[in-house]
Amino acid sequence: MQYPDMFKNAMIQKMTGPGAISATALSELVNVSQATLSKWLRMAGVDPAHAFPNNVHEYTKMTKISDSKRPNNWSPEDKLKVVTEADALDDAHLGEFLRKKGLHQTHLKQWRLQMLNGLQSGFSKKNAKKMKADAKRIRSLEKDLNRKDKALAETAALLVLKKKVQEIWGDEDDPTAGSNGK
Repeated sequence: MQYPDMFKNAMIQKMTGPGAISATALSELVNVSQATLSKWLRMAGVDPAHAFPNNVHEYTKMTKISDSKRPNNWSPEDKLKVVTEADALDDAHLGEFLRKKGLHQTHLKQWRLQMLNGLQSGFSKKNAKKMKADAKRIRSLEKDLNRKDKALAETAALLVLKKKVQEIWGDEDDPTAGSNGK
């Protein structure tokens, strides 16, 4: 995926500037792979291993990003709100808005597609009634199938039992069996 140079520069700044965070933490925040972020750091002439503070306490504090801040973990309501707000902005203000929210334009595009797909495959009353009728028919057919399976199993058991009885007692009803000389 191609990323704009402005976006790359902003990510490098986040990994090297004041309050820098690691490439791993940033990758979870902006949904760009850690390897890509580290590559951008190397291309900028910064060693990824030394891009964030050496203080372990500071490092752990900075890399703990709450799940609610990750754009992919936002609720559908929040995503809808952000998309509608972003649509109302012109290009000049959109960049500032996205930076403030910690988003990228790809998030907005992805969310718009999800919303459109949801609307296109939405349930109408007709579909809901048809689904309900289909579910009722399925339950009825499954019930009938279970009843027939039980009857078949019972018949098979009776045939096996009849065969065993014939093996043990012999076949008294067999017309081919000879009578005692009569």
